[in-house]
Amino acid sequence: MTWIKKNFVTLLLFLIALIGAGLIAYPSFADWWNSFHQSRAVASYAQAVADMNREEYDEIIKAAEDYNKELAKTGIIWNLDEEQEKKYTSLLNVNETGIMGYIDIPKIKILLPIYHGVDEAVLQVAIGHLSGTSLPVGGKSSHCVVSGHRGLPSAKLFTDIDKLVEGDTWTINVLDRTLTYEVDQIRVVEPTDLSDLQIEKGKDYCTLVTCTPYGINTHRLLVRGHRIENAQGEANVVADALQLEPIYIAPFIAAPMIAVLLIIMFISTSRRGRRRRGGAQQ
Repeated sequence: MTWIKKNFVTLLLFLIALIGAGLIAYPSFADWWNSFHQSRAVASYAQAVADMNREEYDEIIKAAEDYNKELAKTGIIWNLDEEQEKKYTSLLNVNETGIMGYIDIPKIKILLPIYHGVDEAVLQVAIGHLSGTSLPVGGKSSHCVVSGHRGLPSAKLFTDIDKLVEGDTWTINVLDRTLTYEVDQIRVVEPTDLSDLQIEKGKDYCTLVTCTPYGINTHRLLVRGHRIENAQGEANVVADALQLEPIYIAPFIAAPMIAVLLIIMFISTSRRGRRRRGGAQQ
């Protein structure tokens, strides 16, 4: 106890340094940890697809396409009843995890699994498909809508989709299909305004939805894309400039703070040591 009393200030400063470093590093570490699990989920999905035979694949795709064709006739169903919900969750559920595919947005370095529904449990860790909208298998008169959070301390998710501009592209991968969409419309609307999410005859759309303004979340940001193809059936996607991941940046941010606190601790300890030696000599 005597040693603790003598070194109380030093211990307190050391504790503050640890807490400060933890607070600085937590968002980056949490985002890295979440991204790690998202990548594993995508890899697990890809492996499940690779293990399928052609008959299984054709059956799953046909069921999803038939679902979209029915929606093209009835329009989007915003509130599914129990029977409709059961049918919806059974479609594109390849490995029984709820993942129907994954989205890749090269410009903002996003690769995320897409789950059935937009329950909060899903949106805390990944991207959700808005039930009642077209399934992400493409086709004329279809409009797939996927939603994600912004600004979570534990995951980046759709935080940066406001950086997308008209002409940017993303891909959605479902089974062995890669569907490419090019941004053609960006709008900010009231949460209850669903007019821009409707199916348009003959169009193949996909819309990304998130909250806006950042941190306030009173409106919805809608980034819509129309499906495109080049001569090879794939879009030409050019990756944005290389960016360092936050997990690598955090230590360099935390290091100066820790260094300053260690210097303060050293000075404080040295002064107390000199005072004790001076008192002993007297």
